[in-house]
Amino acid sequence: MGQKKVKKKPTIAILTGGGDVPGLNPCIKALVYRAASEGIRVLGIRRGWAGILEYNPADPETSGNHIQELVPAEVRTIDRSGGTCLHTSRTNPSVVKKENTPDFLKDAFNKGEDTHDFTSHCIKGLEHLDVDAVIPIGGDDTLSFAERLHSKRFPVIAIPKTMDNDVFGTDYCIGFSTAVTRGVGFIHALRTCTGSHERIAVIELFGRYCGETSLISAYLAGVDRAIISEVPFEPEKLARLIMEDKRANPKNYVMVTISEGAKIIGGEMFQSGECDAYGHRRLGGVGEETGTILKKLTGQDVLNQRISYLMRSGSPDSLDLMVAVNFANMAIDLFLKNAFGRLVALSNGNYTDIPLSTITTGQKRVDIRELYDIEEYRPKVRHVSGKPMFLY
Repeated sequence: MGQKKVKKKPTIAILTGGGDVPGLNPCIKALVYRAASEGIRVLGIRRGWAGILEYNPADPETSGNHIQELVPAEVRTIDRSGGTCLHTSRTNPSVVKKENTPDFLKDAFNKGEDTHDFTSHCIKGLEHLDVDAVIPIGGDDTLSFAERLHSKRFPVIAIPKTMDNDVFGTDYCIGFSTAVTRGVGFIHALRTCTGSHERIAVIELFGRYCGETSLISAYLAGVDRAIISEVPFEPEKLARLIMEDKRANPKNYVMVTISEGAKIIGGEMFQSGECDAYGHRRLGGVGEETGTILKKLTGQDVLNQRISYLMRSGSPDSLDLMVAVNFANMAIDLFLKNAFGRLVALSNGNYTDIPLSTITTGQKRVDIRELYDIEEYRPKVRHVSGKPMFLY
């Protein structure tokens, strides 16, 4: 009598890519707990897409540092802190430089080839691990490779996260509420120093192409002027406006927020270093440069503060906890229904899912006409009826 074949347990692989945000660990925990309750095995891919790029199906014993099985007991307490227990990277397996390629893959490069597409290798690795679907948690860049996997017919269910809140197709991404909460808190904290010394404070916030973080933080914190990524600004005009604000303030100080991706009229973004795998260079410095110019134009002392990584550090707030857990449960629901190539999302305040390909069909930016006064360089919300909870 032949031996009875054991049915393979359904398996998902999860990963986090790009910048870390508060809410990733709660999402991972919810995925693992819900999967376990449904009899689904969970593999964690460490360091984003780099983990599966560096996985060698021909020698899996050497790849233990890249893949780990996740069970409830192991992730029981991770939701109590920020960041991601799986670690992260900005690796793009479809465009890999030779110096960033694992040794066992370097022979794949053709003569004269600067970069190589290892998508097929990643699919081979996922299949070798018996993965039925991969669930990436990331922003535009991480999810663009997820969409590429889907286009090659590998099952994908995606979860959006980014504190810029700029993934097209969803009203909300994990991490945004906490980033705004941090921004508002630090802006108010800086008022004591700024007011004590009767200065101009220029506070630089994250936001490459989308200025929503600067806009909403300024709107909620009652900041005097807000410079956003979408609207190039004129320093002389800004100087005139903030001096009017300073004179009108009995405490004789003024607060200005600025997106790291903001540009002076006729200028470019302040970038440094080499491009990452998605073509982005490191941003930062526009706040300090703007402060230097304002000091020269006004003759006033300027307090420059780049909040940067503090916005994405620490534990998530309750809203990000709620969205992270619900997005995780939605992803498992989709897996159980064999509904692949989907992005879990929030639309008009309702949880839903949309085609993953949606992320490549547009750009999510601040609605200037509805939310910003380009003449006054400040938030100007015309109306909120019918808009998402976090305006955009």
